[in-house]
Amino acid sequence: MEYLIWAGGALSILGMLGLAWCVLIVVRAKRKGLSEDELRAVLQSVLPKNLGALLLSVLGLMLVMVGLFLR
Repeated sequence: MEYLIWAGGALSILGMLGLAWCVLIVVRAKRKGLSEDELRAVLQSVLPKNLGALLLSVLGLMLVMVGLFLR
């Protein structure tokens, strides 16, 4: 079951990279000095990606835990 641990670790890292990417998009949008409506549009477009990255990271950690239990 060692492959579950490695696969889960890889998924968690991908999820964390996705979260960092979302943070960078929002920081860049804030630095541009966009209006409130434009900033809200950017945040609304990033939110599903952010939740997807968080889900991917959580699923990866769950795979790690399952792999450790079955080891």
